[in-house]
Amino acid sequence: MSNEIKPLRISNDAMDDPAELQHRIAEEGYLFFKRLQNPDKMRALRREMMSTIQRVGWLIAGTDPMDGIADVTKQCTEGDNAYSAGYAEVYKLEAFHRAGHWPEVTSIVEKIMGRPIMAHPQKIARIWFPHYTEHTTPTHQDFVHFQGSYANLTCWAPVGDCPIELGGLAVIPGSHKVNRVLDHHFSLGAGGLSVDEQEHDEIDPVWYSTDYEIGDTLIFPALTIHKALPNDTEDKLRLSLDNRYQAVGDPIAEHMLDPHGPSALQWEQVYPNWQADDLKYYWKQFDNPVVARDMSYADKGFAEALVLAKAGHAQAIYRLRRTINNAPGTPAAQAAQAVLTEMSLA
Repeated sequence: MSNEIKPLRISNDAMDDPAELQHRIAEEGYLFFKRLQNPDKMRALRREMMSTIQRVGWLIAGTDPMDGIADVTKQCTEGDNAYSAGYAEVYKLEAFHRAGHWPEVTSIVEKIMGRPIMAHPQKIARIWFPHYTEHTTPTHQDFVHFQGSYANLTCWAPVGDCPIELGGLAVIPGSHKVNRVLDHHFSLGAGGLSVDEQEHDEIDPVWYSTDYEIGDTLIFPALTIHKALPNDTEDKLRLSLDNRYQAVGDPIAEHMLDPHGPSALQWEQVYPNWQADDLKYYWKQFDNPVVARDMSYADKGFAEALVLAKAGHAQAIYRLRRTINNAPGTPAAQAAQAVLTEMSLA
């Protein structure tokens, strides 16, 4: 493990002590468990997901999909049309959605919450190529993306072993105690928004992570500052799950009732090949107030990209070009086109 990154505290000793779990997450802003999720179940999920990823062309043909050997010539990421096309095939997998309801996960989340909980229907898989570090998920708080309630919990788990060099998640313990959403700014990477932890005196900017093993699980609330580490491997694809949970009765943002945006799917397109019906539209049985999505965070980030692009910022120019390619005819694409035309870059 890098000397610059400290090891996560393991909380397996408190798994049967809800009061202690609640105390630790209130103090440290995260809980980390070794092998919380059954490794055999996770391996089976990895084979199914990676086999699908190989079929869409992102792994080297003829290799064992369990090895995750990436075809680096197919690099793409969230926001690219090529990514959406491949991601949609993974997103349709029933086993991928069912993993968010595994009882070993929901039972520990309910202990942490101290109330009945609901898994968010919007499950997320993260699929990250090597040699693509500029697109690493930036430093941020989840609330800007998922909203609803500060008390919502993210459950992150690698689908396979994930040593530091493959790019697992890192957190800043105690950073949730700011008890507010910090200013986020334009960035590449998933979500397109980043926060500078160095700007806030009340935050001790020390990062914690680990060499994750299959079944390991990291849980944290919506205000904890975190990021992905870069995938510095030569040829390995990093695959992980982001599942989110809330207490029943807490508000949920309307977009969290939809499939994850990069899939470009509706639920009717997700379900056709499922073998069971119990998880189809399951959230409708829960009484959670639905609130409108606050677009101000994303709008601010895009507005900053427009300004930065005018100043010649390479990543901002990339973002504008991607918007034009992937969302032609939208107001955002028109604004991006105007900037690039003004700069003679169109």
